[in-house]
Amino acid sequence: MTNRENYLRTARFERPDSIPMQFHVNPACWHAYPQHALQELMVAHPYLFSDFEKTEEIEPVYAPNSRAGEPYRDPWGCVWETTENGILGAVTQHPLADWPALESFTPPDPADHQDWQATAARLAQSKAAERIDGGGLDHGHTFLRACDIRGYENVIMDMVDEEPRLWHLLEMIEAYNAGIVSRFLDLDVELMSYAEDLGMQVGPMLSPDLFRTYIKPSYQRLMAPAREAGCVIHMHSDGDIRTLVDDLTDAGVDIVNLQDLVNGLDWIKAHLAGKVCIELDIDRQKITRFGTPAEIDALIHTEVATLGSKDGGLMFIFGLYPGTPLENVKALMDAMERYAGYYA
Repeated sequence: MTNRENYLRTARFERPDSIPMQFHVNPACWHAYPQHALQELMVAHPYLFSDFEKTEEIEPVYAPNSRAGEPYRDPWGCVWETTENGILGAVTQHPLADWPALESFTPPDPADHQDWQATAARLAQSKAAERIDGGGLDHGHTFLRACDIRGYENVIMDMVDEEPRLWHLLEMIEAYNAGIVSRFLDLDVELMSYAEDLGMQVGPMLSPDLFRTYIKPSYQRLMAPAREAGCVIHMHSDGDIRTLVDDLTDAGVDIVNLQDLVNGLDWIKAHLAGKVCIELDIDRQKITRFGTPAEIDALIHTEVATLGSKDGGLMFIFGLYPGTPLENVKALMDAMERYAGYYA
């Protein structure tokens, strides 16, 4: 079964061969770990890194908003700063911190969002290789975009105060996002991703009522054309999103990517297992960072045994960042490959 078919069968509960496992190495890792050691681990785990080829040295490419000491003004006018290469920065200047600036505010053109010709070539290459690929909006495409532009506290107060200018800003953001969705659909993608962090360590960043009023309708409109085109709809959110999950799945989501320990395995099993495909975002705060290799193996085993099914509906993803001991990195890679075909 090809990578593409296995992924789609998992998403659709059509009895895949194995559990899709993704292991993402953040660019900051290439200056935080000995490169040869990290590359050797990747070569030794072909299920996780099937296309990886060892090289003499990897020169990491840092996104413009992930370059230390280089403030970056994005197309919306938000200024980003970071203190470590490869680690996403924070917005330090919000172009609409004061509403009078709205009069001269112009959103960017979705035609300039990326090199669409190069994107078409990449998608064609993936399809020819039977790899799953697709399109997606920027991470933080709606709510977080408004927060970047206006400031988090300002956005929440605008919602509570029913500020009409906030609706105007959200309409501009949605129009831009809709243009990106349309362009991806023109390229005949199979998967559309809508990534937006909505949770904090405990609870969401905005109340369910405010989410339903200001954000959910936009999600539904942005997902509808992709769903009508037959795309698999993928939604990611970090943090505790338990009070928002019903609204997210109601918006038309096929795959929900959410964090394991923050939301709780028992809660995830009770509310999501068998109803929507779960892409479990493996803990980066506790066990993989500070636990033992044995505890890491037990974590993955427990998660597969709790949520796994031969019918599908379970995927895993892990994001490696500096600070996790290499022995724990190896233990996690081992466990992800060991349990990719295991079901209780």
